[in-house]
Amino acid sequence: MAPADQDPLLLLRQSIALGSAVTPTASAEPAAPEVNLSQATHLTFTSPTHISLPIDTATRFLSEGTPVDLRSIYFAWLNREVAVPEYNAFASQFNQDLGSKGQIHKFTYIQKLDLITWLESASEDSENIKPLEGEKDGSASAAAAAPAVGATLGRSGKGTLDPRLASIYNSERKMGDRNSVLRGIKPTDFSHVRKLAALFMTKKPPHPSSSNIASNPAIASHQKQKRPDPIILLSPSASSLLRMSNIKSFLEGCQYVPPNSLTATSSTTANMLHINRVMKDIDSNRPMRFILVEGTEQFKPEYWNRVVAVFTTGQTWQFKNYKWSNPNELFRHIPGIYVGWRGEQPPESVRAWGHRVLNVAVDRWKNPGTTTVDSSRWRDREAVEGVWKAIENNMRAKGWKRDQAPTLI
Repeated sequence: MAPADQDPLLLLRQSIALGSAVTPTASAEPAAPEVNLSQATHLTFTSPTHISLPIDTATRFLSEGTPVDLRSIYFAWLNREVAVPEYNAFASQFNQDLGSKGQIHKFTYIQKLDLITWLESASEDSENIKPLEGEKDGSASAAAAAPAVGATLGRSGKGTLDPRLASIYNSERKMGDRNSVLRGIKPTDFSHVRKLAALFMTKKPPHPSSSNIASNPAIASHQKQKRPDPIILLSPSASSLLRMSNIKSFLEGCQYVPPNSLTATSSTTANMLHINRVMKDIDSNRPMRFILVEGTEQFKPEYWNRVVAVFTTGQTWQFKNYKWSNPNELFRHIPGIYVGWRGEQPPESVRAWGHRVLNVAVDRWKNPGTTTVDSSRWRDREAVEGVWKAIENNMRAKGWKRDQAPTLI
């Protein structure tokens, strides 16, 4: 690595601070004339010493671990006031002019801002500039790049500053920039903290074991477990008296309305509904929320432990994608519910399933064209209460409690 008096970044920063000329030339001769940057082979600095450096000299500015050449650094400085899209366009055109001589590096917005801030001496360190050999931070290089004592320059590094204005600037309270405020004046190595933390991270389990919680009553009393919502499956059959459109009015409102009636409370396109019901024998203080769905396409295996009822029309194709596709096996785990018209016999398949399927009868809808609630349907409440009683008894038997659900049914 070049010493401090020949470091291209420091020489460029000193020249900018002192306002001295930086000239692209076609040779290393001191009297070489200035040429276009695309034709230059050297960059000549006149202060603090007269020196010419090859234009392709690698600098300490790193982009993704690769040193950036001096030509790219100087090109970025010349275009410091240019917006990013225009800078990229100028860089592409410049690379075409260079041809086989090389290519300049296109800085990202953050890299360019960091470079210009450091070159203007507005920042004493840069996360992209590698320190000189023999120093841990940029303090030595910053000191080397500082202008001579007694020089009174403008803040942009150009021209002289009025002495009275310089006196005012000297009395100002220096504010930090984005580099010094967040990272300080020198980088700090915190790798030892990672090593110390690794000991605790490996010894501490990701989740406290149930045995530790059970052995500590204080922890167990404050460990809140969220009870999952029970699930009720509906029949997707078009012949079912209860569909997604009218199940809410039936189970919550205790009144049956036809699925296609204008008085149905839910949308026919809904694929999931929520209803609330106080299950007094499980939790009398707060209502329990139930999830109602027709299909099991989105079911995870553990969801089946939360199913508390299956509404059926007696058609076995409904159970094709269920965990238990055999109806007799299904209703040994989950109670079935069949809702039909009062006075009509349930299908033969429902009768064959026996007591595991609750047979619920409702009165026929007398006024198919009405848009008002039929006040004569007082028997619906009795049917609904019977459904909820069967569901609650099964939930208690399966292990549903105030704060937990069964893990296996």
